[in-house]
Amino acid sequence: MKVKKERKKKKGNSNIKWYIEVTLLTFILSMFFSYISANGVSNLSILPATLILILVVMVGIVADMIGISVTVANEEEFHAKATKKIAGSKTSIELIKRASKVASISSDVIGDICGVLSGAIGTMIAMKIVQTTGASENIQFLISALIACIMVGGKAIGKDVGIANATKIVHTVGKGINKVSLKKQ
Repeated sequence: MKVKKERKKKKGNSNIKWYIEVTLLTFILSMFFSYISANGVSNLSILPATLILILVVMVGIVADMIGISVTVANEEEFHAKATKKIAGSKTSIELIKRASKVASISSDVIGDICGVLSGAIGTMIAMKIVQTTGASENIQFLISALIACIMVGGKAIGKDVGIANATKIVHTVGKGINKVSLKKQ
C-alpha cells in the first residue's frame, strides 16, 4: 500500500513538472516566434506576408492533426511493424506511449502558437492594406474572421483526417523523427 502511494505521489510530481515545462516552453516559443513575425513580416510586402500567414495556418492545422492522430493510434499495429524492423515503428510506439505529452506539444503548444501568430500576422497585413490602398481600417475584422474560420475549419477537417488515418500519420511522423534524429531506429 505504501509503495502505491509513493508511486502515485512521484507520478503527481512528475505531472506538475511537465505542466511547468510545457508552460515555460510555450512562453519561450511564443516570445521567439512573435518577435520573428513582428520584425520579419512587418518588413515584407502584402504577398510574401500572406504566404507566411498561409504557412503558419497550415502548420497549425497539421500540428493539430498529428496531436489527434497520436491519441487515437493503435500501438499494437506498430509492435507488429517493429518486429518486421519497419523504419519509424519504434519511434511511433514511443509517440503513442507519450500521447498526452505529444498531443499537448503538437496541438496546444504548436497549434495554439500558430493561432496567435496568424492573428498577429493578419493584423500586420490589414495595416499594410490600409496603408497601401487607403481601405477602411475595418478590414482588420474581415481578415481576422477569415483567418479564424480557415484555422477552425481546417482543424476540424484535420481532426477527421487524423482520426481516419492515425496509423499512417503517426508512422510518417515516426519516420520523419528518425530521419532528423541522430539515433536511427
